[in-house]
Amino acid sequence: MATAAQWLEGARPRTLPNAIAPVIAGTGAAGFLGEAVWWKALLALVVSLSLILGVNFANDYSDGIRGTDDERVGPLRLVGSGLASPAAVKRAAFACFGVGGVAGVVLSLTSAPWLILVGLACVAGAWFYTGGKKPYGYLGFGEIAVFVFFGLVAVLGTEFVQAGRVDASGVLAACAVGSYSSAVLVANNLRDIPTDRESGKITLAVRLGDSRTRVLFSVLVAVPTVLGLALAAVATPWALLSLASAPLAVRAALPVTRGGQGPALIPALAQTGLAMLVWSIGAAVGLFLGA
Repeated sequence: MATAAQWLEGARPRTLPNAIAPVIAGTGAAGFLGEAVWWKALLALVVSLSLILGVNFANDYSDGIRGTDDERVGPLRLVGSGLASPAAVKRAAFACFGVGGVAGVVLSLTSAPWLILVGLACVAGAWFYTGGKKPYGYLGFGEIAVFVFFGLVAVLGTEFVQAGRVDASGVLAACAVGSYSSAVLVANNLRDIPTDRESGKITLAVRLGDSRTRVLFSVLVAVPTVLGLALAAVATPWALLSLASAPLAVRAALPVTRGGQGPALIPALAQTGLAMLVWSIGAAVGLFLGA
């Protein structure tokens, strides 16, 4: 029987920046348009946090029953370690999806009802990443899904429910956050190449191989700095505050570029998440100041 602390660890709290950063960036974009609505921003945060916790538990469940997590380096796996039953972890995943669904429906009905369909697509994307008969995460499409759902959809959705439209600043912010979020998954999958290959989980990292995956990671953590400069050019010079993330991005890349393996790559995930948060906060503050 898993303890509360083990359930918390199994929820993978280090992934929470992937949920928080898009809402910050999207609210900043709405603020630049003079349309920030704080209660909607908070509801969007509930949706985003619920989805990422749901996908974490769903991955734990699906990977666990397949045996993918039997020899995995990294955060605690509740099913793979035998600390919690698959049914309990599955219930936790759907409870999170349920909370996010309720908040999402409220946002949709007060903004645009068709967003309910977007929310359903997000839940389906979360579940079928490692769930179902042919999970797309086992086919190398995980990074694309993360870019779409925790970059484009999360940032632009947050901006849209507040401002009723999206603009160039939102698109640039969405691409920056999506790049960082994808980089987190790339680093995770780089670490797991040996065990994923053995278990038949053909991630993008397995397809690319070790060296090319490291190049991809380096590109992904560099892109937000370039997009920060673009944001300053098309929106406001205050957006240069986002560049405070650049030193953290460099620090995140060091274990990857220096050939770190296994547990040595874990700091890259944490530093990338921190860089994403700093980028989002800097961009949001800059956009508010430039409004």
